Amino acid sequence: MARNIQSLERAAAMLRLLAGGERRLGLSEVASTLGLAKGTAHGILRTLQAEGFVEQDPASGRYQLGAELLRLGNSYLDVHELRARALVWTDDLARSSGESVYVGVLHQQGVLIMHHVFRPDDSRQVLEVGAMQPLHSTALGKVLSAYDPVAHGEAVDNPREGFTPHTVTGAEAFEGLLDVTRARGWGADVEETWDGVASVAAPIHDRRRMPVGAVGVTGAVERVCKDGEVRPELVAAVRDCARAVSRDLGAGRF
Repeated sequence: MARNIQSLERAAAMLRLLAGGERRLGLSEVASTLGLAKGTAHGILRTLQAEGFVEQDPASGRYQLGAELLRLGNSYLDVHELRARALVWTDDLARSSGESVYVGVLHQQGVLIMHHVFRPDDSRQVLEVGAMQPLHSTALGKVLSAYDPVAHGEAVDNPREGFTPHTVTGAEAFEGLLDVTRARGWGADVEETWDGVASVAAPIHDRRRMPVGAVGVTGAVERVCKDGEVRPELVAAVRDCARAVSRDLGAGRF
């Protein structure tokens, strides 16, 4: 069995200690409470401070939790609120479209699938919650890259792999795809990631009108497309779902 990393355990214990009281703590208090040498405690506190997880009061020299923890906590709550708000609307979208529905969020250099509704038929399907999809070739990824500056940077600055002959990998062509996505309010993937598979997605916004995720349907290209183009009724259904989830998140009408 792999052993835990002692320095990370100590850092976690330090954060819990600072979170447990209403006052700031000095170096000696932190060290003595956790049974650490002052030098060891000081090194961990300085590292946590550099990363924004701990702040030091300049007047007293005492430590308290930093703003970065609040940002991470809000991100965690946002993701779980997004899934909670999307449950009913994505079920409706799966029933009306007859296809699988996915909700994805930006995670590192890809799209994390945080909700998946099965296609409403008797076919054998695998739950893909927790799976990662590429940013540059999937409908979900294109939408995130078009609307979220951080996702855009990840998609542009990292290599874009050609999964099929239809994958767009060139920088200028890819930026053109994102321009089209923003102009029409939805993104598509027609056999750009998997042969025989097509998808369409639209952005989800929160109460600050910030892009927090994307929702889309995925299915066989012959069902999702007609005459080489994504079926307009599917586009309309996906956009309606995205608007409904966004409204539930407080984005208002748009």
